[in-house]
Amino acid sequence: MPEFDYTFKKQYDKSKHVRASIREVDISHKHAIEICNAIKGMKLEKAKEYLEKVVAKEMPVPFRHYHTKVGHRSELKGKNAFPAGRYPVKAAREILRLLANLEANSEYKGMDLDRVTIIHACAYPGVKIRKFMPRAFGRGSARFNTLTHVELVASEK
Repeated sequence: MPEFDYTFKKQYDKSKHVRASIREVDISHKHAIEICNAIKGMKLEKAKEYLEKVVAKEMPVPFRHYHTKVGHRSELKGKNAFPAGRYPVKAAREILRLLANLEANSEYKGMDLDRVTIIHACAYPGVKIRKFMPRAFGRGSARFNTLTHVELVASEK
């Protein structure tokens, strides 16, 4: 088994911060990046409510970086809103599980759950799994499935 480290190292203080991560999960890293950008800076409870609405397809996630050929959503209209958005349900479910883990870790450290704020949220591609698509005349084409790592760090504010 590989040993994973966090990207949030220099600023990390055990007494002030709490962190959680999921490694090599089968979700789109592009969707995970957009969700992390959306929940960064939110309170823990607000982020959980937001992701539950995404899973129920009531609130879209704004796609700020990977927005090519992404439709605009009327729910994202507003002053500072980015109009392109989607409902990444599979990635939102996994990050919702990660938020529950982060909540348990902050409760274990004795933090006030109403004041816990996500200060660092990142997702990046992990291991590539090679698969084959059968083709005509006994050939096969390679397909790659990229797994994703997601990290969250929170503190009391």
